[in-house]
Amino acid sequence: MTAMDACAEIKRLYYQATQATIQKDLARAIALLKTLKTEEERERVAVYMDGLSQMRSEWGQPRDKRSR
Repeated sequence: MTAMDACAEIKRLYYQATQATIQKDLARAIALLKTLKTEEERERVAVYMDGLSQMRSEWGQPRDKRSR
């Protein structure tokens, strides 16, 4: 898999993530991130990685804790 393929896959995971799939999607994105060789490549996907992490944080909490 090329760096461009990995970047495109991370972007796809971000846009298609759901509450039901976020844990699996984030794990896959982390594995893909580890394949990127340069800092420039990692910087390109940083916003998507941050977004996936935020989604996991929000969706991973029980509903009663989120509303407080």
